[in-house]
Amino acid sequence: MDINSIKSVYFIGIGGIGMSALARYFKFIGKEVAGYDKVSTQLTQELEAAGIEIHYEDNVDLIRANYKDVASTLVVVTPAVPQEHSEWNYFKSNQFEIKKRSEVLGIITKDTYCFAVAGTHGKTTTTSILGHLLFQAGLDVTAFVGGVVENYQTNLIGSGKTITVVEADEFDRSFLRLFPNVACITSTEADHLDIFGTAEEMLVAFKDFAQRLPEANKLFVTEVVDLAGIQVGFGSDCSYQAKNIKVVNGWYVFDIVTPNETIHDVSFGLPGRHNLSNALMAFAMASDYGVDTQKLVEGLKSFRGVRRRFSYK
Repeated sequence: MDINSIKSVYFIGIGGIGMSALARYFKFIGKEVAGYDKVSTQLTQELEAAGIEIHYEDNVDLIRANYKDVASTLVVVTPAVPQEHSEWNYFKSNQFEIKKRSEVLGIITKDTYCFAVAGTHGKTTTTSILGHLLFQAGLDVTAFVGGVVENYQTNLIGSGKTITVVEADEFDRSFLRLFPNVACITSTEADHLDIFGTAEEMLVAFKDFAQRLPEANKLFVTEVVDLAGIQVGFGSDCSYQAKNIKVVNGWYVFDIVTPNETIHDVSFGLPGRHNLSNALMAFAMASDYGVDTQKLVEGLKSFRGVRRRFSYK
């Protein structure tokens, strides 16, 4: 599917955290965007404030005429929508182009340089930090985030057209629809066994995801991931290592050892060793891409976190 031929995008379940980021993206690139959701929430209200039309009743008559043009409308649907949903059935029966969120992300990433963040834990925070680092460094990037980033008060960072940062979700093997150029895997603890059956089968899916990289040396992994890749973590064998870690006035202060240099006294404000690991992973991916070290250090210091994850109230 060619996104350039699409004029209108209609979302069924537009208020989801991933769906709403896509809605913002299509609005940014000049498409007409509207949608349905079951209830009004803070996310849907923010979308409406951005000029996106939303209604909360499953009623085909509430869909404006321009979204009923088969030739120019893309319909994006969330898996949470029930089979008997009348709007969904209207689009199906009239042969509209209907895609899941993961399929649309795949279409977008195919035409961009894509950083994909996978793992059963840490995806949202790592994606947020990486998107922030690239955006603050001045790159032409859009990051699709599964949470609201405190620095931007939205789940979409930037409006670039050449670089994307996405969460590579293992649920339903969605990440196998992406086209990553660089990827990381933060963890592979057993999860979604209703989909995979066993932890071993889940690991097979992660291996299949890694195979989607055009270059084998563009996979970054933490120490707990049993897959070949550039190791990032706290051990001396890691290509990117955090060491001399201290807590000073509530901030982590630490050194980063890379294949080329040692950076001293890096500051990062999110608590928890897992968040330090997420930050180091984002730093490693951006550094390998060639982003200036000083800009990355400044970006880590200015990152304020993701809403509902250690948020200050």
